[in-house]
Amino acid sequence: MRSATPLLAVLLGLLCMPAMAADLIAQLNQFFKARDAQHAADIQVALRTPATQWPPCEVPQFSLPGNSRPWGNISVAASCGQQRRYLQVQVQVSGQYLVAARQITRGSTVNAADVQIKRGRLDTLPARAVLTPQQAIDAISVRDIAPGQAITLAMVRQPWRVKAGQNVVVIAQGEGFNATGEGRALNNAVVAQSVRVRMGNGQIVSGKVAADGNILITL
Repeated sequence: MRSATPLLAVLLGLLCMPAMAADLIAQLNQFFKARDAQHAADIQVALRTPATQWPPCEVPQFSLPGNSRPWGNISVAASCGQQRRYLQVQVQVSGQYLVAARQITRGSTVNAADVQIKRGRLDTLPARAVLTPQQAIDAISVRDIAPGQAITLAMVRQPWRVKAGQNVVVIAQGEGFNATGEGRALNNAVVAQSVRVRMGNGQIVSGKVAADGNILITL
């Protein structure tokens, strides 16, 4: 009977392992779905770490580095008190994304006829893939984009709100202080970007471009 005891323990461990794996995967799914409510219904997590390296508690606390990708192959920290294990997971997610409907040439303005929506695995797309038409329409292509190619934010830029040489209004604001002046922009910039302005007296100041094209300086 004694010799059977270790074997029984091993068998019991093997029987419990599928249930433990299912529970851990369920927790990981819940964790990633909470991080991305928009795609929660289409997220599926695959656990790649062997069972011998799983966290020792039933309900570990998960965390991610600040620069983690939202999907794809990710390392998740699983903490049980003072103990921490790292789990390798693949976060699979499906959804809509944008592709070029026809050839888009460098320097051209992207319009609605240039793009089309497709549905597929988002985690297999290039980084910073464009997911909605609003992110690309009226933007300027910074490279040639082939028909059917997934569009990324690195391929387009927003149109210049302010151009070098343009006369602009500069608004400086501070606590109990508000002043307005005029100057000339020294560089191109989109909304919310920084631009340098030469004022009428020759002074050069820096501020951010507002949606209306004014330059805002906070003092």
